[in-house]
Amino acid sequence: MFMIALSFSWICKALAAVVMKASITQIERRFGMTSSEAGLIDGSFEIGNLLVITLVSHFGAKSHIPRIIGTGCLIMGIGSILTASPHFFMEHYKYDSTLNGKPLENSTAIYTPCSTDLNSTSNNKSSVLLESGCKNESALPMWIYVLMGNMLRGIGESPITPLGITYIDNFANEGHSAFYIGILHSLAVIGLATGFLLASLCIKLYVDIGYVDLSTITIKPIDSRWVGAWWLGFLIVGILSIAAGIPFFFIPKSLEKPTNKRKISASLDISSTKENRSRRTNCKNPVQTKESKNLTGFFLSLKCILSNWMYLIYLISSLFTFSSFIGYITYLSKYLEQHFDQSMSKLNLLLGIIAMPTVSISVFLGGFISRKLKLKTLGIAKLFFISHICAITLKAMLPSFNCERRLVAGLTVTYDGSDQETHPQNIPSSFCNSDCNCDPILWDPVCGDNGLTYMSPCLAGCKSSVGHGKDLVFHNCSCIEANHFQSRKASAHLGQCSRTDDCSRKFIYFMTMQTLSSFFFGLGGSPKIMLAFKNVEPELKSLALGLHFLVLRAIGGILAPIYFGAAIDSSCLKWATNNCGDKGACRMYDSISYRNIFFSLCLGLHVPVIILNIILFMIMKKKYGENNGSSNSGEIDVDESNLKEPLNNNIQFEASAHEDSETHI
Repeated sequence: MFMIALSFSWICKALAAVVMKASITQIERRFGMTSSEAGLIDGSFEIGNLLVITLVSHFGAKSHIPRIIGTGCLIMGIGSILTASPHFFMEHYKYDSTLNGKPLENSTAIYTPCSTDLNSTSNNKSSVLLESGCKNESALPMWIYVLMGNMLRGIGESPITPLGITYIDNFANEGHSAFYIGILHSLAVIGLATGFLLASLCIKLYVDIGYVDLSTITIKPIDSRWVGAWWLGFLIVGILSIAAGIPFFFIPKSLEKPTNKRKISASLDISSTKENRSRRTNCKNPVQTKESKNLTGFFLSLKCILSNWMYLIYLISSLFTFSSFIGYITYLSKYLEQHFDQSMSKLNLLLGIIAMPTVSISVFLGGFISRKLKLKTLGIAKLFFISHICAITLKAMLPSFNCERRLVAGLTVTYDGSDQETHPQNIPSSFCNSDCNCDPILWDPVCGDNGLTYMSPCLAGCKSSVGHGKDLVFHNCSCIEANHFQSRKASAHLGQCSRTDDCSRKFIYFMTMQTLSSFFFGLGGSPKIMLAFKNVEPELKSLALGLHFLVLRAIGGILAPIYFGAAIDSSCLKWATNNCGDKGACRMYDSISYRNIFFSLCLGLHVPVIILNIILFMIMKKKYGENNGSSNSGEIDVDESNLKEPLNNNIQFEASAHEDSETHI
């Protein structure tokens, strides 16, 4: 029953994590912020986790674990609902448009983007709109509530993983912990897959669905100005998380022990081998019973863990790996959108139905291999290291699948279509549109019949239009005519020009290689978690796991989205402006620079990982290889009925309980 309840909570926390990652770009556009600022919101989850995870891991292991996990689920649900709340208090979303929020009433009406009337402000309303919009803004930005809700979700999630795994390891039969952890991770990946599908559906829906006439919306989901119903996913996740916490309040603090004989691994008992005795000697805890439950015992346990070199090397290696993973998964969808011209909705759908099931199978397979082959500590390390090397090798091949830059007049090419080594930024005007009185900061791209994309119909020199909504078409565009284009109409339609078929094929190759890389990462998932506490004293397993997640989330989870976002922002070619005239969300990136920066960071962080893993494996091989006959494979038969009382006192792996158990044995 605990496994069922914990599995549901893991699915919910995975679901919430994916909804946030998939919606971060939508939040960035909705609140008009840069990628680094959006990364701060994404990292606020880790800030909340950082506040409580170590104390929860240490003191929670002595308390009623199921009730603490249930309370965490309730807090996690409340945080998700708070994250969605700003949507219901904000004005309707307004995006940059040539029509300035006044769509044509019918298809017979004529709109003239290029106006030679200098007294007309139809194309240059930026200053007026910015001034009026800035006055209407409240002093406290609404995205603060998104940050607070995400932080609260991090606080609520903190006990689920360390205490859940501790509870399993306390009461599972010896050697089955890795198998149960593999089940949990596999079910969590099901939550990830469901999260991507849910995010795909929400992002495909317009943010203000039910409040505006969708026929007046001139942008499509593939447009960089599109904002989906990001808030809907958080509402659903919040309700599910609250429901997931209820069963834990009906689960007992400890479970009944079976009376039959079981095999107890000598390597897990604190006094069964000389190796463990030496570890105990090197990490003495003079205060056993009383102070082990207060802060003194906490700091003594922390000192013991930090003096373990194998654990420290593993921790630093995991930090680099986690930082790379967080930065990669946060901005992967944006990269694919910008580089391969794919909508966020489609990308999340593909990740949900292809990548995530593959990862689920590989994570389960990793736990199954560990149990089937009865891998000890050194075998678990080998499985993790080999799978990790394979994953990095495949990931290093991803940058080779690339597409050409978009041809945007005034940004990546000149108005005559000539490519430039240096992008002609801040040069939106040309001789062909010099008399049009255009707004230079407006981003409402149109695709000309000549294959060039223009930043707005006015900058394309278009003098007439027909159609309505998304079907609006512009004609008599002077810049298209000037580009040696033989056409009487010289027309353009809304949206950027499509990529070539060759780019679509490269996208398929990219997703295939990405799926294979994810498979090998998942294969080492369960062994990786087991290594977090295989090299520490049994009574410190809960604290070691909690410290492991603390460091990863404090440094990797908080900082990685910020510095990844700041680096990616440096490749932006066209920025939007918010109501006060400040820099908002990026509308277009240089895809080549984005690729180079993105993969340089991701792969660069894996270089020290490989070095540290080699050092760790050499140390572990020397240590466990010398004691293979006793500490790794030795098992003793014990009549558990004679150990019932000591084992009940020992379930939380505390030093005082181990002393009683040692004396009895």
